[in-house]
Amino acid sequence: MPSSRLAETVAAHGDERPHRIALHFNDQAVTYGRLNDLTRSLRKHLSALDLPSGGTVCVPAHKNPQTVALLLAVAQEGLVALAPSPDLGSAALERLAQQARVSHRLTATADGTLAAAPVPADEAEATGFAVPDPARTRLLLTTSGSTGTPKIVPIETAGFDAFADWAVSEFALSAEDIALSYAPLNFDLALLDIWTFLHLGATVVLVEQQRATDAAHLAGLTARHRVTFVQGVPMVYRLLLDHGGTFPAVRHAIFTGDRMPADLLARVAPAFPGAAFHNVFGCTETNDSFIHRVDPAATGPMPVGRPIRGTEAVVVDSDGRRLASVGTGELLVSTPFQTSGYLRRELNEAVFTQLDGRVFYRTGDIVTRNTEGLYFLEGRADWHVKVRGVRTNLQEVENVIAAHPDVAEAVVVPLPDPEAGVRLHAHVAQRPGSALTSLGLRAHLGRELPRHAIPASVHLTALPLPRTSTGKPDRNLIKQTRLKETTA
Repeated sequence: MPSSRLAETVAAHGDERPHRIALHFNDQAVTYGRLNDLTRSLRKHLSALDLPSGGTVCVPAHKNPQTVALLLAVAQEGLVALAPSPDLGSAALERLAQQARVSHRLTATADGTLAAAPVPADEAEATGFAVPDPARTRLLLTTSGSTGTPKIVPIETAGFDAFADWAVSEFALSAEDIALSYAPLNFDLALLDIWTFLHLGATVVLVEQQRATDAAHLAGLTARHRVTFVQGVPMVYRLLLDHGGTFPAVRHAIFTGDRMPADLLARVAPAFPGAAFHNVFGCTETNDSFIHRVDPAATGPMPVGRPIRGTEAVVVDSDGRRLASVGTGELLVSTPFQTSGYLRRELNEAVFTQLDGRVFYRTGDIVTRNTEGLYFLEGRADWHVKVRGVRTNLQEVENVIAAHPDVAEAVVVPLPDPEAGVRLHAHVAQRPGSALTSLGLRAHLGRELPRHAIPASVHLTALPLPRTSTGKPDRNLIKQTRLKETTA
């Protein structure tokens, strides 16, 4: 739950307009009055736990009304909520909670009962991590966490409040709007399509994660609830369009995460006849930083756009020199919404830097700025790819695979996928005498990695990895071999 101001505003909606619908979830319609009652009940349960004043709790981000109410209750109690993916492996989840100095892991059951489990302190695990400050933040999100130990990102109260104000102004949102919330609750996209809409007193249609790829269900929700605002990766739009039909109530369609394929973009306009189309670009550390009004009839690469109001963007070359005008290089941004730093302090010096009196974040994205001031994404400066819109570090996934005692070496390569954008393939060299199976390796990965970071396919071999002339694993050969196998 991003800010105390938001928690107070949602509570006020419950008192002043109790019959307005706050959330649709499956066949439930949860009014603001009901959401307020549920939040108050959970606050009583929290008070009975005698939690440390201003302390931190872990609320796995199950996407349902009960978790939304629990996050509101945590904020109203003056606590900080660490809200990781509920799909995170158990070992990684425990480490993450200990790094944030969490006292309890909390969940809200379907009937609104609070379940609490103490988290044992581990000062060795927490060494080097700042203590979350409830005066500055009520919510801790995480990066994608390919290693199973994601970076913890404080979402600062002032930053969220500024972001919500920007979004309401930019998209002319009101309490009459209805958002389709597709992304998981632990994604930064929820700051817009859940929390900003609840701040307004508007309505949110929560897409249950187990049914996120059910095209008929998704299209039915959008049409039945007369959704006015859709935000998502290209797969969301492909699912909606592949099911057929049109969605005339949608006023704004927001593209995020991945490049929108040209063939899909050409089909968007007829299906959303009343919508304005926008491409937004950003990351958990900075929130949205670029926006582009999209013309579905345009040809050529889609830009990420221009910096949004209050944001500054800098492009530097490979030597770190700032480009004054056009050119290609690494993108640095400074937004009114960004975090002041990761909870793990030693990570900050490498990615947060002072320029002209402002703090900039080194995104690791390679962009080109043209003569019109538009920015185009060229790729990543490191090992990151995006799987279903989630940034995933290939090298870190390899490290988790290589940690298995039966693995000698591993390479993970990204392959194109029409639905996910990118899917991962692992080429694994086993140790002599190993009886490792794909199922056994997946069980190992499931304990350490979130679902999106687990390779979709695995090739186990007793042979050494193929090598380039310089002795490095030949990733291109592995990738091309796998592509030939899948298209044969």
